[in-house]
Amino acid sequence: MSTKRSSDTFIPKRFFVDLKRYFPYIKTSAAATLKSGVSGAYLGWLWWILDPLLFMLVYTFISIVVFKQSVRYFPVFVFIGLTTWQFFEKVTKQSVSLLRHNKDIIKKVYVPKHMFLLENICVNAFKFFISSILVVIMMFIYRVPFRLGFWQVIPELVLLLLLTFGINLFFMHIGVYIQDLGNLINVALRFVFYLSGVFYDITGRVPEPWNYFLVRANPVAFVMTSLRGTLLYSEPVDWLWLGIWTAVSLLLIVSGIYLIYRQENSYAKVI
Repeated sequence: MSTKRSSDTFIPKRFFVDLKRYFPYIKTSAAATLKSGVSGAYLGWLWWILDPLLFMLVYTFISIVVFKQSVRYFPVFVFIGLTTWQFFEKVTKQSVSLLRHNKDIIKKVYVPKHMFLLENICVNAFKFFISSILVVIMMFIYRVPFRLGFWQVIPELVLLLLLTFGINLFFMHIGVYIQDLGNLINVALRFVFYLSGVFYDITGRVPEPWNYFLVRANPVAFVMTSLRGTLLYSEPVDWLWLGIWTAVSLLLIVSGIYLIYRQENSYAKVI
């Protein structure tokens, strides 16, 4: 059974102490997951590039040929959207059943439960990084001019990581008690996908003032739009909303970690 840990420890301090202690586990487990994901596959790690690339071709065809809409650097525009969305979607889908899939470990040794989520994020972040290399290559192919403002992708990507971690702490927790939560999440993700402008420009296709609220009320759409604006169109970052969603993400993280630390000793009994 899991070893009970003291709940009186200051939560933020405990989190960073545990992160330092279990970082080798996260690194080793993430590497093993990545290796097992390509073992026995003919395409191997190339599928991490081909998957979003093929979807990009499909959505580009649908948007340009069927719906007669396009924006400047449209293939790169779509690929940035798909790469961003797939990172968030895959982590979210996997987080719901993450603790159940690791129940053998949970019942034998103590591991802070959010470490499983961090390992999952590391795996998908590595795939995101591989796809991002293709984004850079496509920017060269489509002659997207280099701009000094490219550094602004750093806070945008940090927000994506914080947001993904914060939201999925709660999904991971709830998934312990609701086995079919994954079905609800799949429906919700499909809905959010179409609202996020993955293969269309929200600001250009949705009338005002709805386009303004749609981008800023949906943090995934906000990150996606910000990345495209920075990389492709030299648009200024909306620092106000970047700060708002970063603060919300940090609040989710603190609340989620507190919840998991308080409840994690009961997980082994449920799963």
